[in-house]
Amino acid sequence: MATRTLGRRIGMALIAPTLALGATVGLASAPASAAVWSSCDQWGNTTLNGYTLYNNIWGSGAGSQCIWANSGTNWGVNANHPNTGGIKSYPNAKKVINKSITSLGSLSSSYNVSVPSSGAYNTSYDIWDTGYQYEIMLWMNKTGAVGPLGTSQGNVTLGGHTWTVYKGNNGANDVFSFIRTSNSSSGTVNVLPILKWIKDTKGWFGNVTIGDLQFGFEITSSSGGLDFTVNSESVSSS
Repeated sequence: MATRTLGRRIGMALIAPTLALGATVGLASAPASAAVWSSCDQWGNTTLNGYTLYNNIWGSGAGSQCIWANSGTNWGVNANHPNTGGIKSYPNAKKVINKSITSLGSLSSSYNVSVPSSGAYNTSYDIWDTGYQYEIMLWMNKTGAVGPLGTSQGNVTLGGHTWTVYKGNNGANDVFSFIRTSNSSSGTVNVLPILKWIKDTKGWFGNVTIGDLQFGFEITSSSGGLDFTVNSESVSSS
């Protein structure tokens, strides 16, 4: 089971000090074709067409990783993290929502990814309230020795998918993980019914304001260098 910490909170990454790891992240290879933007920096980030991209190598014992982007919704990483336990990185694209659950008329996202058949990782949405008290993860696919924090709350069908739900706490915030019961590399997820189910059906939080909606790859290991690609993504809200 993966250990979860607030290191994945991307806002912190922008002010985090450069670690010794910074000397190694440049070893990964950028894509062969020219991209609009690329970075091998540990905390490399940029904003493209309303999405903020982060390389975000935050875990201990990480190897090298480079991110590239043609746009905020077409990007990827080449990651070479050792075959050891613990999450090494969460490269992602972030969309800011900044609306309370009751003021949202809709919140949905479409995704299309290409992921390796080896390694240990999940492709996931990571959704935060503005106070960073609650984290909602939606795992669209997973490979290798990875698992969510907390205890199983059973299965539920919401937002166009069937999930096994886990509830836990990492010592700093509550974590609600929705693990898709079968892997998916493309589709659409209706996020708002999931948030309303947590709020209204389970009562695990109140009318919180949703701040960041992130989508990316939570990588535990990718020995030898593996490619993770977001072919397309969209986030829409009203």
